[in-house]
Amino acid sequence: MSDRPSLGPTLTEHEFRRWYWTMAELQPFARSLGLSAIGPKADLTSRIAARLAGRPTPESPRRRPTSPPLDGPLTLSTMIPTGQRSTQELRAFFMAEIGPGFRFNGHMRAFLLAGGATLGDAVEHWHRTVGSPLPAPSESLEFNQFTRAWHAANPGGTAAQCRTAWAAHRSLPADQRPPIG
Repeated sequence: MSDRPSLGPTLTEHEFRRWYWTMAELQPFARSLGLSAIGPKADLTSRIAARLAGRPTPESPRRRPTSPPLDGPLTLSTMIPTGQRSTQELRAFFMAEIGPGFRFNGHMRAFLLAGGATLGDAVEHWHRTVGSPLPAPSESLEFNQFTRAWHAANPGGTAAQCRTAWAAHRSLPADQRPPIG
């Protein structure tokens, strides 16, 4: 087994990509390389890897402005602004309109972020898309993917056992990790 290297400018792209790095490690490393440290983990990883390989770095994302809170009481005719986040107020509204089975899923979050529709349109969208395949999860959600797979393979396992398994899993280089389970 290899030892996990330190993050530094002499690290190769290949060795960098073999290991799991947290955002808390990646952000200061990106700054030390003169790169922007904002954005999703997958984007940050791509920028760092490009710099380590001597390639042009992908553009940094611009900070997305937060949408203003929805004004007044929420109704089916309330317009959704572009960039709308999944808030507790929206959750309460959708639970009242749709029922206790409502969940913010990938389809609904994308619909809200796009904006330009009403909350009534969002309710219809939820009914049309509920149960349909969700968009592929981001690579940056590796912990969540691991947790789901581990609990599926270990139905009686505890959260503490899962965290221990995750720590062991992420401590290995990607090419030496056993299948989850």
